[in-house]
Amino acid sequence: MFAKSKSSSSSSQFQLTNPIRNFCDIGKQTATAGPEHIWRIYDAYRKEDGKEVSVFFFDKRSVEKLHKPKRKEIVTEILRYGARELQRFSHPKILQVYKVEECPETLAFASEPVLASLANVLASQDQQELNRQNLSQSNRPCYVKDYDLLEIEIKYGLLQITEALLFLHNSCHLRILHRNVCPSNIIITKRGTWKLAGFEFIKVINKIPFEIKPWTSSKSKMAQPNLDYLAPETQQKELIDSFASDMYSLGMTMCAIFNHGRPLIQANHNYSEYLRQIENLDDQVELFLPSVTFALREAVQRLLQKDVNLRPTAQVLSMIKYFRDPLVHAFQFLDVSKLKDISQKEHFYTTTLKEFLPYVPKKLLYQHIWWYLRAELQTQEVLSAVLQPILYIIEKSTKEEFEKIIFPTLRPLFLNRKSINGTVIMLENLHVILKKTPEEYIDSEVLKMLYNSFENSTIQVQTAACIAVTKVTDYINDDAIKTIILPKILQAFDNKTVDECELVKVIYCILNRLEKQRIIDYVLPLLSRVNLQEPEIVVRVVNIYTLMLTDKKYGLSVNWMATRALPSLLPQTVNPGLNLDQFVALFQVLQEMLNHIERNQRNKLTLDNLSLPSPDRFRTFRHQHSTDNMHVPPFNIPNLRIDQRKTSSAEDMARKNSMTEPDRTASAENMARKNSIMSNFGGWFASTVNDSNFLKVHNAFTSRRLSDNTLMTPKIRVAPSCASSPGGTPGGGLPIRRHSTQERRGSTINLSPPTGGGMPITSSSVPYLLSSSMNSIRGSRRPSVSSTSSQQGLLHQVGNSMYQFFNRQTDA
Repeated sequence: MFAKSKSSSSSSQFQLTNPIRNFCDIGKQTATAGPEHIWRIYDAYRKEDGKEVSVFFFDKRSVEKLHKPKRKEIVTEILRYGARELQRFSHPKILQVYKVEECPETLAFASEPVLASLANVLASQDQQELNRQNLSQSNRPCYVKDYDLLEIEIKYGLLQITEALLFLHNSCHLRILHRNVCPSNIIITKRGTWKLAGFEFIKVINKIPFEIKPWTSSKSKMAQPNLDYLAPETQQKELIDSFASDMYSLGMTMCAIFNHGRPLIQANHNYSEYLRQIENLDDQVELFLPSVTFALREAVQRLLQKDVNLRPTAQVLSMIKYFRDPLVHAFQFLDVSKLKDISQKEHFYTTTLKEFLPYVPKKLLYQHIWWYLRAELQTQEVLSAVLQPILYIIEKSTKEEFEKIIFPTLRPLFLNRKSINGTVIMLENLHVILKKTPEEYIDSEVLKMLYNSFENSTIQVQTAACIAVTKVTDYINDDAIKTIILPKILQAFDNKTVDECELVKVIYCILNRLEKQRIIDYVLPLLSRVNLQEPEIVVRVVNIYTLMLTDKKYGLSVNWMATRALPSLLPQTVNPGLNLDQFVALFQVLQEMLNHIERNQRNKLTLDNLSLPSPDRFRTFRHQHSTDNMHVPPFNIPNLRIDQRKTSSAEDMARKNSMTEPDRTASAENMARKNSIMSNFGGWFASTVNDSNFLKVHNAFTSRRLSDNTLMTPKIRVAPSCASSPGGTPGGGLPIRRHSTQERRGSTINLSPPTGGGMPITSSSVPYLLSSSMNSIRGSRRPSVSSTSSQQGLLHQVGNSMYQFFNRQTDA
């Protein structure tokens, strides 16, 4: 897996001689750790399963410079003890060790993947600070790791170390004092978690107080704890009665984190210098506190107290406000997720983690959270829950990040069987994955999963496949749409395995990718069978018809609109489930269809009329019977002179003129009887007789019935057939009835037979009659209503005149 490291001949020799090489393939060195950074850390992969690990190497020959063989054995023994003790413990906050191997030249153990020690990272910060201050480089034998610590990393890392100490001090079956809490023994894994290591100097406490040997210059510094982080009481007292010394070391580690990797005490392995600086510790703490995060200042100040009783315990420290961060709690859950049941995991991945992901820095998304999510993908029970935060990470990732980090983990999911819920989640979010997927894997792996999902017997999976098609249509080629998608949709519609609403939505998305004939053969018949009851289905069908109406390429004919589309859509106009917008959309498409039908039929019928022969053979008959070509003799009304007329209509006058002499006599007798009766009601009528035996009716009405008409006497030509009709005039003329809204005209009507002074009744007298009558009509306008003095007693005068006239006629 890794090429053998060729940085030095000794490194290659380590790998060849130590039995650890049978356990894993070893790569290059990446970090250091332990007392004086004596452990060299290498990247490696386990041979049995290919999982990533790290290998810690100790070269026994590196301590030969001590010039004391006995010291060499002491150092080797201490490191061997520490590795064995780490292997014994299994705790999420303690570095996990898989295998320990030793040979005459080296000591090695394999652990979980390690990024670096905290000392490596802080050394990089120290180096950057020295460069800014233009100072010489520190002589620390530290493998510098360029790694920027985020605030949330520091917060969570310190909490992890606090929990590790809490486990050692109280929770472990043996109460253990670590004795060497310092940055070189805090390991940052490749997941970004901080793990406590360096168990070379641990002490099991069986009773309190307990004895601790102080640091001394007579021993090798590799065989003793780091002097800069040791608590004052361990140097000044022989008997210790608490675990507060570890808490002091943790407080000094906090100072190093916020002080560019340098602790407040820098004795440089000189015990006297250490004692001198310890005397001024309180003052140094006061000067340094402003550099510490505000929420952590009180805790640092108390941890560095010389009085052990003032220092907080690991349990108290873990509950301070500084660590009450939702992201910190989310990270804590991930660290112990293996201990949680399925329901707890599902709730965490679908709700808690999903809510916090927007606030997690991208660095931690891939370094910390992704590691746990990737491991959970192997568990079918929580696959659907884990996919939800993974899809969020995919959406926020760059294409390069997706290809290198995420896609290699997802590839097996496209080809292997998954849980039903997991498959549904992937299908519904397939468009998110396809945006970042390399082109060479789109058809062969990702879309292949989509096509296979249509064959799944589970309704949920088939429905999710339909939803996926509507979102990834642009990634599917035309052949796949015609040969795979459309047949599967038709099959699902026939089998009624998928909701019609989703099927109609798929049809809308692939419509513009189908040929006209396929639309006519498959899509239109499907639309006619859709159950248009749900408002959502109605709207989607309306959307399809709206799209079809935009272009003839979709094959929506006028005949189909009239016979299939309109009959199915019209009843939905009274669907109570439609809201206003939905109704408007439906009505608009109906109107558009009707407009298409109207234009088509109007054009068609116009063309049909133009193509028929001209109907000339009927023109002669129509022209012959036209009123413009009918000639009739003029009619005359005997003994009639029209001055004014106010009491009788044109029809009554025509009827009187058409009477013969005997009829006229009988009519006069009837009139006399009527007048006699009318005179008995108070003398409403008065008579006036003019000369020449003519009766003149004067315009003396103060009010006039609107239904009365004026007799018009223009030249009228009447068909011969009308002369014999009932009510016709002797001359064959037709009376004209004027509408009541026309202007009234007075008339003087002569109803008596001609005398010696009268006008002879001949056809030549008619023009004169007509002319004089018209002039009389024009000249005698109806007087204004204000002339009421000349209109008094009109009915009375007319009645008496008619009575005297008819009496004279009778005497004659």
